[in-house]
Amino acid sequence: MKLSFEYGHGMMDAQLPDNTDIFIPGETVADPPCIPEAELEERTLQSLRNPIGMEPLSKLAKKGSKVTIVFPDRVKGGEQATSHRKISIKLVLQELYAAGVEKKDILLICSNGLHRKNTEQEILGVLGRELFDEFWHCGQIINHDSEDYEHLVDLGTTERGDPVLMNKYVYESDVAVLIGHVQGNPYGGYSGGYKHCATGITHWRSIASHHVPSVMHRKDFTPVSSTSLMRTKFDEIGQHMEKAMGKKFFCCDAVLDTKSRQIEIFSGYAGEMQALSWKVADKRTYVHFAEKKYDVLVFGMPQFFHYGEGMGTNPIMLMQALSAQVIRHKRIMSDRCVIICSSICNGYFHDELWPYTRQMYDMFQKDYMNTLPDMNRYGEYFATNEEYIRQYRYCNAFHPFHGFSMISCGHIAEMNTSAIYIVGAQEPGIARGMGLKTRATFEEALEDAKKKYVGDNPNILALPRAFKTAAVHLCMKNGTPEAISLPNHPCCG
Repeated sequence: MKLSFEYGHGMMDAQLPDNTDIFIPGETVADPPCIPEAELEERTLQSLRNPIGMEPLSKLAKKGSKVTIVFPDRVKGGEQATSHRKISIKLVLQELYAAGVEKKDILLICSNGLHRKNTEQEILGVLGRELFDEFWHCGQIINHDSEDYEHLVDLGTTERGDPVLMNKYVYESDVAVLIGHVQGNPYGGYSGGYKHCATGITHWRSIASHHVPSVMHRKDFTPVSSTSLMRTKFDEIGQHMEKAMGKKFFCCDAVLDTKSRQIEIFSGYAGEMQALSWKVADKRTYVHFAEKKYDVLVFGMPQFFHYGEGMGTNPIMLMQALSAQVIRHKRIMSDRCVIICSSICNGYFHDELWPYTRQMYDMFQKDYMNTLPDMNRYGEYFATNEEYIRQYRYCNAFHPFHGFSMISCGHIAEMNTSAIYIVGAQEPGIARGMGLKTRATFEEALEDAKKKYVGDNPNILALPRAFKTAAVHLCMKNGTPEAISLPNHPCCG
């Protein structure tokens, strides 16, 4: 059969065996029904007014209350007119104003964490014209700055010893609202809940307590689950923040489908509501599809996706993207599984977005750097580089420690595959420098994999649009839904 896969800014064709299975999120297996657009405001308002585990905003806020509304950056959730950010923030404001809160006492904060600060145009895209015009021009929409020490507060450590530094505006506010999305995420199962505050409004030293090899290379991390040590640390850090603040975050999280439409909305105390939201999200995210384990996964990598332009060509980011697919799909991969992925791999690092990754790549080629975890000892060196920090703060670049969270993730693909082939690389030496094999075509890569790893009749799974849709976590068909998050269960590999 002939299939097409993402490749740079276009597509690359592949001739695969006719017995190749195909999976496309939201199409091969339909998502649960989403809330009709006409009902979104009513359902969101109902959730806000009946929060789980805490009082509604009408009782938490009053005239004179200082309020922060924390919303995810452009990496998370959709930007359609009915997106969760746009609807929920509008209704949160409605409830706050009705309780007597004045506009001047409200601050909207983009929870970009170590991601690059969102530009004015990107903020407009995620919030919409109405909210943007109401708050941007008076300086009441800001990006979180994890290097702005005048507006960070050091909260010491969790009982486990993980450092907790957080946004001072949020810490000092009377009411702190988190607008989140419950969508499948290879880092701890789901976005939203305590993951939102533990990564979005904190500091690189906090993130370095969980986005590192000692956490990400554990057996409980791959395949993805909501019971991993990483997820536990998210919860501990978020609850430590709440204890230090003397108040709970008021969360409003939407379970999203493949097109970032709301399936259900949950509001209230994350300690109680996030597990309830996961039960609903599990029905869409953990898809019990596979009747056999697959020896070959085939997909394509565009140049632009998720974190930005160049993600599919920058070798550090490319490795993270490969590993994300492994984390999601490990349950249905055989022990000899290989990956075949198209990437234009043309030497484009996008130095403005990731100014430090070229240096990382060069260092990885030398000085006994045999596997990506060997690079981890340089984390603090990069994270405290003043020029890279200036580019993060003032040039919309990613924070330098973000690259180390990518490296920690990137090694997972090597840990869990027999080989990874990059197809169509214009500068194949860059891929080989990351430990990847290179071939000119999908067909050549598959023939080589047959000879060396998977035999003449491998089970092949094709994943068209793997990076252009909101991904799922594929499971074996005989796995039971209620067991997906239990470690060592047969469903979980």
